[in-house]
Formats: sequence, structure tokens, C-alpha cells
Amino acid sequence: MATAPVPAPADVNVRALDAAEARARVAELSDVLLDCVEGGASVSFMAPLTRARADAFWHGVADGVEAADRVLLAAEDGGRLVGTVQVVFAWPENQPHRGDVAKMLVARAARRRGVGERLMRAAEDAARAAGRTLLVLDTVTGSDAERLYARLGWVRVGSVPDYALWPDGRPCATTFFYRQLAPTPPWTTPPAS
Repeated sequence: MATAPVPAPADVNVRALDAAEARARVAELSDVLLDCVEGGASVSFMAPLTRARADAFWHGVADGVEAADRVLLAAEDGGRLVGTVQVVFAWPENQPHRGDVAKMLVARAARRRGVGERLMRAAEDAARAAGRTLLVLDTVTGSDAERLYARLGWVRVGSVPDYALWPDGRPCATTFFYRQLAPTPPWTTPPAS
């Protein structure tokens, strides 16, 4: 699925979608996901990805936004959705400070124009606003995304061979990153027993 190129990055706006807007824009969100998978991106889905599966995924994301277990950010060009990223909040009792960056997707026609960087900066801001001080993510080793994260100051932890599959079924290595958003948080120590 080819899409027309977008204008310069200054014309791209990144903002959070609430659950109702996410549900209303499932078709656009799916367009971006389908485009990425068709372009060979390893983003948890195998080819061929059907529209029904893509739509079901985004409805689940909207449910997560409604449950406040994630933030969904969208990059728009003139109102047209060209990219997205999520910050998924960790809910284990011992990880209230952490979030995972997930599904950073940019339509192929919008790439190399600063959209990914804007999405990542917005994800960090959203995590800070939610009181998170640590973010983690993973990406295909050697990918453009890996270079973007390193350039933005994310710390490379390491790479695991054959961790995931490309949409065509070939194995690919995955690199893990983290980013501290603030100094050591003011944890409270439970009273001694």
C-alpha cells in the first residue's frame, strides 16, 4: 500500500488520542500498521496481515487507553495519520516507575522526515507526565529504528539473536534499549519488620 509523501516535518503534529478517538480512527491506524508490515517491518505481525487482524489490534489498544494502561500518540500531517507510538505502563507492584515504548510505526512515505524522532520525544514527554522515570524498548538489530534510538540518547543494553521473526518468517536479532527520564526516583522504603 503506497501513500503519498508528506510535507516537511514542521507540518507534522504529534498528539495523544483518547480511547474514543482511537476507536474512531482504527482504519487510519490500521493503514499505518498494514503499510509497515507490507514494507517488511518486524512489529509482532506476520504477513499477510489482514485488515481484520489489524483492526482488532487497534481496538485492543483503544481498550488499553480507556483502562489507562497506555498512552497512544499519533503523528498527523494535515489531519492524516502518518505514524504512531505507545507508552505501555508496567503494572507490577515493584515497577510503578517504568513504561515500555511499543509499536513505533511510521508510514513508509513519511519516513526520513523527522516523524519518528517527534514520536519518540512525545513518548518520553508522555511518560514523564505519567510519572514514569524509566522507559525500555526493543527493535530489530541493524534497523533504521535502532540508529534513531541510539541517536536520541537511548542506551543500548544488548542484542539477542533470532529473538523475533520478519513478517516473511525469517529470524531476526533484536536489540534492547532503555532511557532514564529522571534521576533516581524518590522511592519510599517499606518499614523494617
